[in-house]
Amino acid sequence: METYIDGFVLPIPRIHLKEYKAVAEKVAKIWKEYGALQYFEFVGDDLKLAGTRSFIELVDMKKDEVVIFGWVVFPSKDVRDRANKIVPTDSRMTELVTPLVDPKRVIFDAERMVYGGFQALVMLSNN
Repeated sequence: METYIDGFVLPIPRIHLKEYKAVAEKVAKIWKEYGALQYFEFVGDDLKLAGTRSFIELVDMKKDEVVIFGWVVFPSKDVRDRANKIVPTDSRMTELVTPLVDPKRVIFDAERMVYGGFQALVMLSNN
């Protein structure tokens, strides 16, 4: 299997975390409809390690924000590429994401999001 993942890190205002989570749960289901095998998002808890650059610095996290770290697992890069073309055009995505990017109260700032697609290097699982 040619597993491929998209990974991302982004800041979210702590006050909007519950709302963001509700949207992310729906978004995850849409990604899975278009071929994702798994979808994960986690909230940063222990973000500093001496001698390394932190996620806090990476996304320029503010005092009232939390860091989200997520990844989407696909069976292959081809499936991921197809999903990345189709998902943004799904009308449900527009409906879900629009409130998060409202200029009056930006919850999701794409300019501070870090993103990349990754090929498998080492995969070890208890499954």
